[in-house]
Formats: sequence, structure tokens, C-alpha cells
Amino acid sequence: MLEQPSFGRRLRQLRLQQGKSQSELTGPGMSAAYLSRLESGARPPTDRAVAYLSEQLAVPVESFAQYSENDLADLVMTLSSRPQGERDGEIRDLLNDALSTAIDVDATTRWEALDLFARQHSALGEFQEERAVLENLDVMSRELNRPALHVYILQRIARCCRNLGDMEGARRSAQEALELTRRHQLRVLTADLVRAKLLLISAEAELGNLAEAAALSTEVCESLPHGEGALVAEAYWTASTVRARQGNFGQAFEFIERALAALDSREELTLWMRLRLAAASLSLQALPPRLDRAEALLTEAEPALKLAGPPRNVQELLLLKAQLAYRQGDLERVAELVAAAESDVHLLTYRDQIRFRLLREMLAGCGGDPGADLRLRELAAQVQAARMPDLSAEVWRAIAESAPPPPVVTTERTLSPH
Repeated sequence: MLEQPSFGRRLRQLRLQQGKSQSELTGPGMSAAYLSRLESGARPPTDRAVAYLSEQLAVPVESFAQYSENDLADLVMTLSSRPQGERDGEIRDLLNDALSTAIDVDATTRWEALDLFARQHSALGEFQEERAVLENLDVMSRELNRPALHVYILQRIARCCRNLGDMEGARRSAQEALELTRRHQLRVLTADLVRAKLLLISAEAELGNLAEAAALSTEVCESLPHGEGALVAEAYWTASTVRARQGNFGQAFEFIERALAALDSREELTLWMRLRLAAASLSLQALPPRLDRAEALLTEAEPALKLAGPPRNVQELLLLKAQLAYRQGDLERVAELVAAAESDVHLLTYRDQIRFRLLREMLAGCGGDPGADLRLRELAAQVQAARMPDLSAEVWRAIAESAPPPPVVTTERTLSPH
């Protein structure tokens, strides 16, 4: 007897194991809507539907009754092997179902499933949900007394906190990860140790501790074993960000150019794209802005982003193109890009979400919206409360630049007949 919802879960598991989409199983004997309802458990399976699906998946009918509620291992292995670009909300929901119904699962399997679940939330820009799962993993790592796993999760929490704009949380988690590494004398990869330091540097810089962040970033850059590769590029990128926060755009550009030169697109395409977005953002922040350089970098990155870019980086591209268009005075183009980015703003980091809101309100002000100025000032106050001084200065500078010039006051003078 094939009953729901276990049938739907097993059907979806079998389909994903074979790397098939729902559309690949639809046809004369199965509509997309009916298949979706079967997988969700909303409709009971008929003998005809089971026979059809058995043929399409090339499995015996008995396979649909072999789903085990408490066995996550097969699911984790299946999903972990899939390409990153194919991990989407459907797989997140499958993991959620399996985790919520699993019982008597060994701790290691549950840990791996939660780790994959957190990664899926991150890929979808669901940072609050990711943080909740990572905090669960943090507790599990402590209970298992596995310091190496604990360090790994703390780094993930630091990165998630940074994306949420919680810089105190990011700093606290990065510091704890480094302290655990020292205390237990853990044998960790040099790359993992450096990335933990880079997370700490980023948090310190966001909190306004720029001298400390600059000193630590210099130390990291000088400790790098060679001048090329992803880790080198990340270190120089971080150093560039710190110098930009300090207002030292000369050094910031030197470091970002080193980062760009350190990485070939064939080595790590996603980082290669992100570096160009970062360099374009820096070019737009500079005083005065380097519009030609920003445009060239975005033009270079855009084809790769459209072909293989993660959703968050595609959103960053839209934001940067809108900022560039605003600087160029093309308000119609700005409006088009803002509208295109509106639905997925949540994918952006906290800092870029603030920049998006800033641009949207400046555009509204240009359109004559009387409430835009008040909303801009409320935005500036929010950033100040978040203890992000350089971003606060960026917002206030944009407000000042967008304000209409004061009226020219003329006084009549009585000319003396002499």
C-alpha cells in the first residue's frame, strides 16, 4: 500500500537521485500539476500513475515503498554530489522534510544533513534561516566534543553574521574560532586559518576598528606563501576593503588590482566574478568616482555572471549597474535596474541592501517624492545605530550630493548717483 506523504517523499528522492527535473517526468500520462501534488503528498497515487512513474524512472514499483524515514545518509550523499548550481529550494525542502521526520539517526549523519541544509539556505540568500541551522550545529559540535568541527561551524557563523549585518556576532565567532584553534593546537589547513583571520579583519573594519584591521590584514598578506591563487586574492581583497574604509583609496586600488591579478577565471570562476564586482564597487565609492573603470569591470564580468553567476552576485551586478547609471545621470535606466532587482534584494548583504535602499530613495527624490528625504535620513540613522561608520558617511554624503542647491538670494541695491 503506497500512502502519502511517504510516497511523495520517496518519489522525489528517486527523481533527484537520477538528476531529473519534474518536467522530465511529465508527458501524456502525467501532468506537471499532478506530479507536483503527488510529490507534496496532496494527492494519493493511482495504480496508473505508479506504473507510469515506474517506467519513466526505470525502477520497479516496489522501490516506491522502500523509503526509510530515519535514514538520512543516502539522501545526504545524493544531494552532496549534485553541482552547486542545481541546489535550489526544492532540495532545501526535501532536506527539511527528511530532517523533521528522521528518528534514531546517528549524530554524524544528522550533523552532515544540517550542514548541507545550512549551505542550501546560504545559496538562496536565506541568512536568518542559515544562522538558525548553524546555531544548532554549534550546539551539536560542543556536545560531540569535536573542536575541529566546532571551528568550522564558527567560521560559517561569522560569515553568516557578516551577511546579516551583525558585526559583533561575526567578530565574536571569528575570535572564538581562532582561540579554539590555538587552545587545542588543531591541525587545520593554512587556508582555513587565513580565512578565519580575514573574517575577523572584515568584522573589525565594519565596527570601525580600522587601525587593528589594517595591521592584521598587513600581517596576513605578508604571511602568504606565494603571490597567486584564490587565498591570495581573498587576502588582498580584504586589505583593499580595509583601506577603503580608512579613506585611503590609493592603497585600496593597489590591493584590489593585486587581487585581480592573482586569480585566473579558470581557477575559481565565482571568486573571479566577485572580485570584479568588488573592484567596480570600489571605483564607484572613490572620490572622485572612477566611472570608466567601473563600467569596464562590469562589462568584463557580466557575460560570466549571466552564464554561471550565483543569484546573489547577479543581484550585486544589477545594483552596481544601477549605481553607475545614477552617476551617469541616466535616471530612466536606474529605474529599470531598480525594478529588476527589487524582488530579490534579500539576497544581498546588509551593506548592499542599505545601498539599494539609498539608491531607490534618491531616485524617488529625483521624481519629486516629498517623503524621500525623511526616509533617507531614517536610513542614515539606522546605519549609525548599526555601528558602521564608513557606510553611515557614505549614506550622508549621498544625501548631501542629492540635495537641491540652496536658492540664490539676491538683494537690491540702490545705486548712488555719485
